[in-house]
Amino acid sequence: MSVVLFTSEYSSGTRDFVLGVLSGEGFDYDPLKDSDLDDIEGNYLRAGGAFFIYLYKDGIVGTSAVKDLGSDQCEIKRLYVKKECRGRGIGLALFLAALDFSKNNYSFAKLKTDESLQKAISIYLSNGFELVKEEAGTLYFEKPL
Repeated sequence: MSVVLFTSEYSSGTRDFVLGVLSGEGFDYDPLKDSDLDDIEGNYLRAGGAFFIYLYKDGIVGTSAVKDLGSDQCEIKRLYVKKECRGRGIGLALFLAALDFSKNNYSFAKLKTDESLQKAISIYLSNGFELVKEEAGTLYFEKPL
């Protein structure tokens, strides 16, 4: 079990994994929000960000990402863990990988999540993120790095 940086060999598996987790949580594919998954390397790695996957027994069981927002700011996003693998510290490991990358490359981080995802919210708050806005069930957090 380990967190690794995304490489192109995981392209289709990563996209399918993320969309599968979203579907399992009741979220439909959104062409505007989810098109970044069609070119993870271009949208994250070549754009100054990062995309992490958690591998277990040759399969992807979790993801996290850092997207460059410009002006020395980033967004931590795409934190997902396979339902049957939750509660094992995988989400925390993925979040910390994204946070460490952010601290080393940016001075300010943002993130957003659905208000129903209480475990994720707890992780964000316990790592110094502050809730700055709530809008239509979406919570927005920020943190100076």
